Amino acid sequence: MSVNTKEPQSQSLAQAAAEIQQLLQQLEQSNPTATEAQQEAFVSAAIEATKKERLINALKEGGQGAVEEFLDNPYLNVVIRIIEGWRNP
Repeated sequence: MSVNTKEPQSQSLAQAAAEIQQLLQQLEQSNPTATEAQQEAFVSAAIEATKKERLINALKEGGQGAVEEFLDNPYLNVVIRIIEGWRNP
């Protein structure tokens, strides 16, 4: 008997991607001219280390396509760059 762990991984990735997108939207409301570096710093400060690890692992497992599936286009590149930055500090 095998256990399918892909669905929960995908679900947690979707939730985390949505959370990051919400953070970016909040920042956009308060600082619409935030640079990419400011966006990355804002999200990195708001996300717990354990959640960062889970996102890194989910990105490794599901690939960039898995993240793309859950995000609106304006935030896609920023979120992927943030997660990649956590993976390769």
